[in-house]
Amino acid sequence: MPHRALGPRVLLRQLREVMARSEVVQDRLDKIVEIIAANVVAEVCSIYVLRDSEKLELFATKGLKPEAVHKTTMKVGEGLVGSIARDAELLNLSQAQKHPFFKYMPETGEELFQSFLGMPIFKNGKPIGVLVVQNETQRHYSIEEEEAVQTTAMVLAEIFTSSEMDEWISSTDNGNTRSQFIQAKGVVSGIAMGHVVLHEPRVVVTHFMADDTESERHRLGEAILSLRGQVDLMIRTSEFSGASEHGEVLETYRMFANDRGWVEKIESAIDTGLTAEAGVELVQNEYRARLMKSSDSYLRERMTDLDDLANRLLRTLTGRAQTAAHEDLPDASIIVARTMGPAELLDYDSAKIRGLILEDGGANSHVAIVARALDIPVVGEAGTIIGLVEPQDAIIIDGANGEIHLRPGTEIQDAYGEKIKFYARKQARYAQLRNVDSITRDGHEISLSINAGLMVDLPHLADSGADGIGLFRTELQFMIARSFPRFDAQVKFYSSVLEAAGDKPVVFRSLDIGSDKMLPYLSKPVEENPALGWRGLRMSLARPAFMTLQVRALLKAAENKHLNLMFPFIGSLEEYEEARRLIETEVFRLKSRGLSGPSKISLGIMIEIPSIMWQLDDILPEVDFVSIGSNDFAQYLFAADRTNAGLADRFDVLSPIFLRALSQIVRKCSAHGVPLSLCGEMASNPLEAMALIGIGLTAISMAPASIGPVKEMILSVELAKLQRFIEPLVGTPTPSLRPQLHAFARGNKIMF
Repeated sequence: MPHRALGPRVLLRQLREVMARSEVVQDRLDKIVEIIAANVVAEVCSIYVLRDSEKLELFATKGLKPEAVHKTTMKVGEGLVGSIARDAELLNLSQAQKHPFFKYMPETGEELFQSFLGMPIFKNGKPIGVLVVQNETQRHYSIEEEEAVQTTAMVLAEIFTSSEMDEWISSTDNGNTRSQFIQAKGVVSGIAMGHVVLHEPRVVVTHFMADDTESERHRLGEAILSLRGQVDLMIRTSEFSGASEHGEVLETYRMFANDRGWVEKIESAIDTGLTAEAGVELVQNEYRARLMKSSDSYLRERMTDLDDLANRLLRTLTGRAQTAAHEDLPDASIIVARTMGPAELLDYDSAKIRGLILEDGGANSHVAIVARALDIPVVGEAGTIIGLVEPQDAIIIDGANGEIHLRPGTEIQDAYGEKIKFYARKQARYAQLRNVDSITRDGHEISLSINAGLMVDLPHLADSGADGIGLFRTELQFMIARSFPRFDAQVKFYSSVLEAAGDKPVVFRSLDIGSDKMLPYLSKPVEENPALGWRGLRMSLARPAFMTLQVRALLKAAENKHLNLMFPFIGSLEEYEEARRLIETEVFRLKSRGLSGPSKISLGIMIEIPSIMWQLDDILPEVDFVSIGSNDFAQYLFAADRTNAGLADRFDVLSPIFLRALSQIVRKCSAHGVPLSLCGEMASNPLEAMALIGIGLTAISMAPASIGPVKEMILSVELAKLQRFIEPLVGTPTPSLRPQLHAFARGNKIMF
């Protein structure tokens, strides 16, 4: 008589009834194996759980010797059960004892059973256990029976990872529960202890059994159409669309979204009685397990695309928010994301965020700029950390050293607790320097200003004791807005900035968009290399209406005040003259209408494009001030994309080459009597700031949190001695002066 499974729908209903009972964990597991054995008409059903990444333990059984429960263990790769955990594939055998992986375990009594069906229990595509059914007679289990066991394995995965089961599997490792150390890149300094919040939360499927299969198919179809629409929109609005490597990646993404085989597999799962969500998860577990084992690196990399598609589909099906920003955040949240824009970070309740971890993104990314303003430590280039963490995992990050401690032990938590106290003491020491003038030991005053761009930055001006705002990034207001800010909104914003600054100077930078800073409501030009294309002043001059509106707003906001305005990404004198003529036209317009404008207007340029260095004698007589944007100046001087993690360590701003170029600008500005400052991220680090004042810079602008450490350095340095030390080194062919500068600081007891 043929064996016949009762079907996943009946099995799911029975499992749900068991889980609804208030019983101790072991009794519940014992009933589950009985139900599964009855469903597939098997003499044996056993559940094995992965305990420490290497060892599987028998947790429950129907048919094997009861005394073997919690006694029988095997390594991953050992025996049939171990091979299933290792390979993440089912085994369906009619003569199990003849299989080369079979291993006799005398304490279980399984030598009586010939037929064997083993199924991995997945979580996030990784096996966390194995479900086994066995029979005395030789038989091959049917597809229906495989489906029943597979469905049960998926339900068990959710049971095993629920809080109710924590006491039973607290030592389960699988790479996702053991303490781990991850070395990444420091982006924003600071130490944070908290719990993981995924920026794009995984959807936990809790409803497995479908009441109406046709309704579930319809829900899936609607969600698939929505998903494809999202992907199409993403490609249409992406600056990387077209014939490029990035464009090919996005097209591959669309190919997966339109893959009929993927959809048909989910539909087949629904036909067995699963909900659409459960079907998506079941199929994704299968795909993920196969891709993780593939020797083809390209296919393994596509696992991320499939994961993202499946998560998007699940969020569409469940109506969940696309990001955690719109959910109720727990206190002490540490956000983990693949990447993030500045507006997305501002969507969160900053009072509850302790830190941010990015798989992609470095010190010069725009989300890092916002994080500095919010005083949120950030670690970037964190590999594939999303696959290692679980929501609410304990985690510690060190933004200065790029260190991540995932699920840290008590000793590590205690050590970092002391670090946090030490950091707080340092901050208190810096706070005491707020009203102390920034003067070197031999009497040279250095002006320290802050970089800003948002209203949340402005309190830092007084808190840090800075001399002013050396760079106000006006584009950030545009980047976080849902549409182009209107004239009145811009006037109100700039007026608030000037009012908050009081009698301290503010240097506004005109709209600097393009390249990696695109506005979400503007179409992006298709460019082979956006970093070398329409960006900064080039884009503003090409779209003069944008610049005219901003200039009018600035002139209105600075009424009867001193307006400092500088232009970014200047490549020639002609570009500056064109921008100046636009300003003069708007000033004439004001006067012709009898309106008062600023009491004084100072116009400056940013030196970011190296070509301007050979035009300094022509352009310096025409400008009121100059500011070096060290971030872009470095990337163009070295032809190394500052957002490319692979190039991050290929050049150093403390190389003699870079310092020599800066020295040339310092000398030229001094000869022409033009005020000079530097406002790139280079100025935020005490060692780099020491090099800058050593080559003659007397004004630097930085992140607000850096004012204290840099001022402490300045107060402890003798400038004349530093200049004598650094001057001959700038002419050497050494790749970097970093070691020599460190040694000088140590030898002269300079505070860092």
